[in-house]
Amino acid sequence: MTPAGTVYFWVKDTPGRYEFKVIIPRNNSGKVQISEFLGLQASGNEMAVIDRVLLDRPRWTAIRGEEQRAFNARLKAHDLNASAWKIGENPVDRLLGEELCVLAWAVEHMEMEKIPVAVRNWLDFRPEERWWLFGMTAICTGGINDGDKGRRLALRHALGDVAQSDLLMPQPRRLIGGSHDERPNLDLFEHG
Repeated sequence: MTPAGTVYFWVKDTPGRYEFKVIIPRNNSGKVQISEFLGLQASGNEMAVIDRVLLDRPRWTAIRGEEQRAFNARLKAHDLNASAWKIGENPVDRLLGEELCVLAWAVEHMEMEKIPVAVRNWLDFRPEERWWLFGMTAICTGGINDGDKGRRLALRHALGDVAQSDLLMPQPRRLIGGSHDERPNLDLFEHG
């Protein structure tokens, strides 16, 4: 059962809400923008907005499917309707928006062939880990023009690397100099 007034990715349809917006242009070559809307400010009726990232359309296309599946699985776990990206403004819950920014920041200047690795590594993080990464990155390099600096650059390298589990897989090795059974078994607790 979907709570009344819930639209898109966990966002309640209330005025002045704190949310992210993913703005997808109609033009296929246009860039996708992710902005953080901090809600109505006490000083007036304006919304405070931080533009977080601009993604080239091929990069957005490379991440949107897996990310949407991950978010929809979580929506389903809370008995909420699944959502899909559409042309125009897509409201996204604050926490999901933070998670999306982490992935978008990682792939914004990454080589295209590494993006599937970044998506897989992003999926391996728990939501809390993604929130922490967002907070640590946003405080220093969270603006739209900070893509090649500091923690944004670190995210690109961290998520674009081959998963450590792949690197640390046990490799078969032939024993040198005989069979394993011929080696003495040394017991550390044996008094001798």
